[in-house]
Amino acid sequence: MTIHPLVIFFASIFTSNMIFSNFLGMCSFIAVSKEVETATGLGVAVTFVLTVTTVLNYFVYQLLEYFGLEYLRFIVFIIVIAAFVQLLEMILEKYVENLYYALGIFLPLITVNCAILGVSLFMVIREYNFMQSLFFGLGSGLGWALAIISMSGIRSRINENSLPEGLRGAPITLIITGIMALAFIGFSGIVSIS
Repeated sequence: MTIHPLVIFFASIFTSNMIFSNFLGMCSFIAVSKEVETATGLGVAVTFVLTVTTVLNYFVYQLLEYFGLEYLRFIVFIIVIAAFVQLLEMILEKYVENLYYALGIFLPLITVNCAILGVSLFMVIREYNFMQSLFFGLGSGLGWALAIISMSGIRSRINENSLPEGLRGAPITLIITGIMALAFIGFSGIVSIS
């Protein structure tokens, strides 16, 4: 049975969210979710990178499969992701300098964001066609952006000075992430993919 691309799109945002169901991309999620503006910029960048690299990796995988070189997919996917992120970094530095400096080290770290590689690998494992891959990449990026923007909104409202010393920073972020993941489970009755 073929899953409709819109089902994949909504499921990848809500029920199969890379952060809340797979816990992929947690490093930048925890570190950059302190300010809404920076989190929004990173969310847009990750969404853009996820969408484009998923499409590029779809075609690359088709080419690898044609030549019987599927075993090279990990290396080739990483090369495609790294090259695209480098291109994005140069474009942001040239045209959106404020965002480039606000993201700092986390912009080049998009390359090693495991959510980016995870989406390409899930696309191959689930044997998605082109449209399914496109919607899965876009939905996963929007889901990741929704998660980090929501977290940054919550963290900006928390007065960390009133928290016990052991909960400040990453610990409270992980607790909130767990609670948000439980909330997103509520969407699993509406739409889901596996």
